[in-house]
Amino acid sequence: MKEEGVPLNTKRSPIALALALLVAVAAAVWMGTTRSEARDNTAAAPSAAATPAATLKVGLVTDIGGLNDKSFNFLANKGLQEAKSKLGVQVDVQESHSNTDYIPNLQSFAQKRYNLVIAVGFLMADAVGKVAKKYPNTKFAIIDQTVTDKTIGKAKNVQGLLFKEQEAGYLVGYLAGLLQKQGGVKGFNTKKTVSSVGGLQIPPVVRYIAGYQAGAKAALPGMKTLNGYSGSFTDQSKCKGLAQTQISAGSDVVFQVAGGCGLGALDAAGQKKVWGIGVDNDQKSVGPQMLASAVKKVDQAVYLTIASLKANKFNGGQDRIFGLAQGGVDLASPASVVPKSVLAKVAVMKVKIKTGKVVPPSTIK
Repeated sequence: MKEEGVPLNTKRSPIALALALLVAVAAAVWMGTTRSEARDNTAAAPSAAATPAATLKVGLVTDIGGLNDKSFNFLANKGLQEAKSKLGVQVDVQESHSNTDYIPNLQSFAQKRYNLVIAVGFLMADAVGKVAKKYPNTKFAIIDQTVTDKTIGKAKNVQGLLFKEQEAGYLVGYLAGLLQKQGGVKGFNTKKTVSSVGGLQIPPVVRYIAGYQAGAKAALPGMKTLNGYSGSFTDQSKCKGLAQTQISAGSDVVFQVAGGCGLGALDAAGQKKVWGIGVDNDQKSVGPQMLASAVKKVDQAVYLTIASLKANKFNGGQDRIFGLAQGGVDLASPASVVPKSVLAKVAVMKVKIKTGKVVPPSTIK
């Protein structure tokens, strides 16, 4: 019997209705998922395209003195590590053990596409000039050498980092001269003689010594100054021998300007119970014989150079000069035996140098 009003072809069982409902729900879920995935993929596209800025890579190549020279190589690395910590740059160091290492070490960073390669020291000028020319898209900085030197030729991708070492040298010489003049300080004799031990006779070393001698003579006219060059920045025995000879000739203050080699000169001063003056870094930790140090803030120069690169303000083809007025050099840690009256006079001299009233010589007269 057929049911009135309901055509036979439209009549469905409960099971069929349930199946139809399940199919409809599944279709809706599938469509919703597809639309959701499409939206997710659309939203993800800009994120995938937006890559973070590449980390700057900075390489440091030491001179043969190495990182343990307690002097300018040590300080250069200190500035490099500060840049890593504060500026978020990627850094690496290559130590040079002979001058034949300079070009391979510099070149290795350039080949790895480092953004900046820093050469530590005047002696690397020729190597920097050759490698910078070969890799014009890599930036270089060299400590203690001017880009106007013919070996570099004002290359647009090289910046020179120079210091007025003569200003720091003048201050420690002036301090020694004042103490000689005043007398009565333990460790000083009556011979009115001070000395210096240089490494190689290169401009930054000469500037230190020129300032030192001029400062000592300004404090005490007639002061006798002795000087010698060891021919090395690493052989401590050579510097120690020179210092011993100078002390035997009457010197009661020995200024070392020879990097790691100069630690031998300071050792001689300690053994002979006279005073020593450190260089580049504050070397008061060497021992109780330390009168003061003529510091050169290589660490700050390295850090500021990297900061300028990050700020797109690196200026190749020119020098950046750090003097007393720029906070690039100074006198550090005078010994406790130095009277306050002497310290006051040194402070006055510091102001005169900063303001240009006193201009220490950069060459030995």
